[in-house]
Amino acid sequence: MNAKKRANSKRGKKARAAGARFELKVRTDLKAQGWIVTKWMNNIDFENDKLIPAKRKYNPFLRALSIGTGFPDFIAFKKRGKKSFEIIGIEVKRNGWLDKEEKAKCKWLLEKEIFLKILIAKGKKQGRSLNVEYVDFEGE
Repeated sequence: MNAKKRANSKRGKKARAAGARFELKVRTDLKAQGWIVTKWMNNIDFENDKLIPAKRKYNPFLRALSIGTGFPDFIAFKKRGKKSFEIIGIEVKRNGWLDKEEKAKCKWLLEKEIFLKILIAKGKKQGRSLNVEYVDFEGE
């Protein structure tokens, strides 16, 4: 393996680890706000226009890389009345940017009324710490 590939591999590992830490921070922040949070295990099949179970990402030589690769990352719900709940989807992005496919998925989920609201959790630097800021996705 040449030096450039090794450097990119190391950078990818750091980025994945930082993303996982930020996801955990978002999850604990939502729980502190009274939300019940769980991993969303579905994805969207645009060809058949339906929800499908998310596939695991594998490295055939080692192990499963990640279990939940659904979109959005989390589903959260909070009791709003005796028999009603508020349910939202949360996509975690440290930089707050969604690519074209992710925006299309958000629009699809909102149009099909699977979620009434999707929040984008992004990092906001305050000094040396990274705080969580939630932005409502509105079809941009």
